[in-house]
Amino acid sequence: MTALERRASFSLALIFALRMLGLFLVLPVFALEARKYPGGDDPALVGLAMGIYGLTQAVLQLPLGLASDRLGRKRVIVAGLLVFAAGSLLAALADSLTGLVMGRALQGAGAVSAAVTALLADQTRDAVRTKAMALVGGSIGLMFAIALVAAPALAAAVGLPGLFGLTCALALAGVAIVLWVVPPEPARHADAPRGRLADLWRHGDLLRLNLGVFVLHTVQMAMWVAVPAMLVQAGLAKSAHWHVYLPAVVLSFLAMGGLFAMERRGRLRAALLAAIALVLLVQVTLGLMATTGQPPALAWLAVVMFVFFCGFNALEATQPSLVSRMAPPALRGAALGAYNTLQSLGLFAGGALGGLLAKWAGTGGLFTATALLTALWLVLTWPLRPVGRH
Repeated sequence: MTALERRASFSLALIFALRMLGLFLVLPVFALEARKYPGGDDPALVGLAMGIYGLTQAVLQLPLGLASDRLGRKRVIVAGLLVFAAGSLLAALADSLTGLVMGRALQGAGAVSAAVTALLADQTRDAVRTKAMALVGGSIGLMFAIALVAAPALAAAVGLPGLFGLTCALALAGVAIVLWVVPPEPARHADAPRGRLADLWRHGDLLRLNLGVFVLHTVQMAMWVAVPAMLVQAGLAKSAHWHVYLPAVVLSFLAMGGLFAMERRGRLRAALLAAIALVLLVQVTLGLMATTGQPPALAWLAVVMFVFFCGFNALEATQPSLVSRMAPPALRGAALGAYNTLQSLGLFAGGALGGLLAKWAGTGGLFTATALLTALWLVLTWPLRPVGRH
C-alpha cells in the first residue's frame, strides 16, 4: 500500500470500528436492561426495539449509497453519522420502551456502510483492496470481541442510557475523523456519465455476491441462537464465553495472510470459494456435535469457532472487494448499497430463522438448515468469473 492508501484504509476502518463498537456494546445487555423500562415486560416490543435498527438500515443502504455516487462520499458519511448520533442520544434520553424503539430506528437511518466502503474503494487500487477491506472486517470482528468483554461491566456502571450516550460520543468522534483524518475524496467530473440501477440487476456476478452476503449473515445470526447454549453445555459460564470468542477472532486475523497470498497470485475467486467451504464445514460439524446426545467438548468448540472466523473474515474482505471491482464506477456506491442492504436483511432473517428452527426442529435441525443453505450458496457462487488486479 502507498502512504495515502494506508491512511485511507486505517482511518475508514476506524470509523467502522467506532460505530460498530457502539452498537455491539448495547447488544449483549439490551434484552435484560430493556426490562427495566415501562413496557419492558412485552417480549415482542423488546424484540422490535432490537431489530428495528436492522430494518431501517436495510431500507436506506441503497438510497444513501446512490446518494454518495451523486453528492459525494464524505457528505453522506458525515450526515449519516450525525443521524446515528442523534438516534443514540434519543435512545439515551428515552424513558420508555417506545422511546428506545424510536431511538434504535433513527440509529439505523444513519446507514453509511455503503458510502464508507465505496470511499475506501475509490482510494485504493484493486491490487490492495482486499487487504483494505480486511482491515474493515477485522476492525468489526475485534470490536465484537471487545464488546463481549466490556458490555456487562459498563452496563453495571452506567446502565443502558450510559451505553447509548457512549455510542453517541463514538459517532461524533467518527465525524471528526471523516473531516480531519480521511484523505480527500477523488474529484468528480460534472459531465461524467451516470449509471443506471438496472445495470446492477442484470449483472449475474454482483447478484451472486449479494446472495452470498445475505446467506453469510443469515447463517451467522442463526448460529448465535445455538452456539452460546452449546458453550454452556460444554461447561463454560456465560460470563466467560469471550474466552473462546476473543482468541478465535484474534487468531483468525493472523490466518488472513493466506488470503492475501492467494490474491497476489490472482486466485481471489478460489479464496472466496474456499472460505464458503470453511463456513459449510463449520455448519456440518456443529450439526454433528448437536446430534450426538453428549455435551460438546469445549476444546473442539473453540477450534470450530476459530475455523468459522477464518472463513467469515475472509468473506468479509473478499466479497465487498469483488463488488467494488465488478460494479460500474458510476454505480459503485449504489452497488455497495445493494450489497449492504442484503447484509442487513440477512441479519434480520438469521435471527428470525434461527429462533424458529431452534424452537421447532432443535439445534440439530437448525444446523442442518444452515448447512444446506451454505451448500446452495457454494453451488450458486461456483460460476463466478475471476476478476483481474489493476
